[in-house]
Amino acid sequence: MSANNKPNKFLPTTKEEMKERGWDELDVVLITGDAYIDSPFMGIAVVGRILEDIGLRVGIIGQPDVNSDVDIKRMGEPKLFWGVSGGSIDSMVSNYTATKKFRNSDDYTPGGKNERRPDRATMVYTNMIRRYFKNTVPIVLGGIEASLRRLTHYDYWSNKLRKPILFDTKADYMIYGMGEQAIIDLGNTLRNGGDPKHINGLCYISKEPVEEYIQIPTHQECLDEKEKYIDLFKTFYDNNDPVYSKGLCQGVDSRYLIQNPPSDHMDEKHMDKIASYPYQRDVHPFDGKHGKVKCLETIKFSIMTHHGCWGECNFCAIAAHQGRTIRTRSEENILKEAKHFTTIKDFKGIISDVGGPTANMYGYECKKKEKLGTCVENKRCVDAHRLCRTMKVDHSRNIKLLKDIRQIPGIKKAFVASGVRYDLITADKKHGYDYLKEMVDHHISGQMKVAPEHTSDEVLHHMGKPGKQTLIDFKKMYDTLNKESGKKQFLTYYLIAAHPGCEDKHMHDLKQFTTHELKMNPEQAQVFIPTPGTYSAVMYYTELDPFTKKKIFVEKDPRKKEKQKEIVVPRTNHNVARARKMSSSGMQG
Repeated sequence: MSANNKPNKFLPTTKEEMKERGWDELDVVLITGDAYIDSPFMGIAVVGRILEDIGLRVGIIGQPDVNSDVDIKRMGEPKLFWGVSGGSIDSMVSNYTATKKFRNSDDYTPGGKNERRPDRATMVYTNMIRRYFKNTVPIVLGGIEASLRRLTHYDYWSNKLRKPILFDTKADYMIYGMGEQAIIDLGNTLRNGGDPKHINGLCYISKEPVEEYIQIPTHQECLDEKEKYIDLFKTFYDNNDPVYSKGLCQGVDSRYLIQNPPSDHMDEKHMDKIASYPYQRDVHPFDGKHGKVKCLETIKFSIMTHHGCWGECNFCAIAAHQGRTIRTRSEENILKEAKHFTTIKDFKGIISDVGGPTANMYGYECKKKEKLGTCVENKRCVDAHRLCRTMKVDHSRNIKLLKDIRQIPGIKKAFVASGVRYDLITADKKHGYDYLKEMVDHHISGQMKVAPEHTSDEVLHHMGKPGKQTLIDFKKMYDTLNKESGKKQFLTYYLIAAHPGCEDKHMHDLKQFTTHELKMNPEQAQVFIPTPGTYSAVMYYTELDPFTKKKIFVEKDPRKKEKQKEIVVPRTNHNVARARKMSSSGMQG
C-alpha cells in the first residue's frame, strides 16, 4: 500500500506538508534542478511516485537556493537516501548556447528567468548535502546529466575529458538510464538494510576491480590517447541493452568506476502503471508562487505513448539514456489518460502532444531485437542508406490510436508535436500514406516540423541521418495530401550547422537545396552542441570518425560556427524568425 494516505496531493516539499501526512521524517529526499512539477514528463516526479508506490515517505526540493542552507534543510535529513538530479535538461545545455553564451531564460524555472539552476547542478547539490549534513545517508545521482557522464566523458564547456561524475561529486551511487526498476530495487534494498552494489542499472566506486566485468580503457589512457577514448565510448554505447549487456569496469586513478549491467526495461503493464500514478499535472504551489513555468504549457496536457528510440542520430543522447528498444503503453491506458484530461477544470479540449522521443515509433518493434537485444558491431535499425529488413515499420496501431483519441467527447484537437521520422513514413508502403494523411487532416496546425538536419551526404553520414532523396519523396507525399485535403500547411525544418565533418561548402549546398528543392528560405538553424553520451561529441573531441578512426574536419572556432549558420540563415532572417516567435508566444500550435 502507498505510504501516502492522501494520494490526490503533491509529494511534500515543506515540513508543514509532512505534518499534514503525520510524518516527522522522510525516507527519501529528492533534489532537482527544475521547479517541482508533478508530471509524468518530469523524471524526478516519476521517481518520487515510484518510491511512494512501494511504501516510502518521499519529499521533493526543486531548485534549492545554493547560497544558503534554508532549502536544503527544510525537510530535514532522510532516513534512507538522498536522490540528486540536475533536472530534465543537462544544466550546462540549459545554461549556455552552442557558442557558450549564457541563456537568460529557463523554461523549467518559475518566472522564466535563468537564475535558479547552477552550472553542473548535480555536483553543486551533492556538495551542499555534504556541507550541511555530515556523515549522512547515501547520496544517489540520477537524471540525464549524471547518466551521460557515468564514465570518462568529453565536456564541451571545459573542453576536456572529465572523470566519471561519481568521482567529481563524491556521491555514493548513481542510477543510470531511465531507472524505473533500479529505483525500486534501491529503495527496497536500503529499507531492508542491504548492500545496493548488486543492483542492475547502478554505478559505484570500488577500491578493487570487478574481474568478470569488461575492463575498459582507464581515465588516464583516454587522456593519453584519443583512440582509447573512442574504444571506451564504443564499449559504453554497445552495453546499454538489458538483454545481453555486460558490466563495465574503468580504472580512475587508484580506484575503479563500476557500472553494473543495465536494469530491465519496463513491460507494457508496468509502463501503464507508472503513467497512471496520481500526478497533479501542475507546478507545486511552493514553487508556483514565484511565477509561471513555461514548460508546463507544453507538458500539462500531453501524452507520452512510449520510451526509447532506435533512430540513433549520432548527435542525440536518447539511445544511451532511454535505450534503443521501444517500450509502449497500451492503447487502453493512453485513452484512459486522454479521457481523464476532460475532467480537469482548465482543460480546453486541446492535447498538446501525443508521442515520444520519435512519435511514429509507437506500436511496433523488431522481433529479433525484442528476443536477442539490439544489434552491435555498427549494425543499426536505420542508417543513411536503408532501413534494416528485419525492422517492419507499421503505422497501423498508431493510426488507430490517434483516431480513437479524437473520438473522445471533449477532445477538440490532439496534436502530434513530438519528432516524426519521415523516412519511416516513406518506408511503410502499406500504412505510411494513411498515417501521414491522418496527421495532415487532424494532428498538425498550419505546419509540420521535420528534422533533416542537413542535405549533404557526407555530413548526413557523420550525423547518422537518412539521405536527402527520402526528404524529397516525403515532401511530395506531404504536398499531395495537403492539396487533396484543401489545406495550406507547410513543412518547417530543423537544421544543424558546424556538425563534425561540416564545412562552409556543405552549408552552401544546403542553402541551394532549401532554395531550389524545398522552395523555402530557412528561418532557423542551430549550431551543433557536443553533449556527453553521443558519438558526435566523440567526433568533436577526437577529430576522428569513431567508426573508421580516420581524420575528419571539425570546426571549433565560435565565429566560424556562426558563419556556417549564417550561410543558411542570414541575420536578417534570424531576426524575422525571432520576432515571429515573440509575437506568437503563448499561442497553441
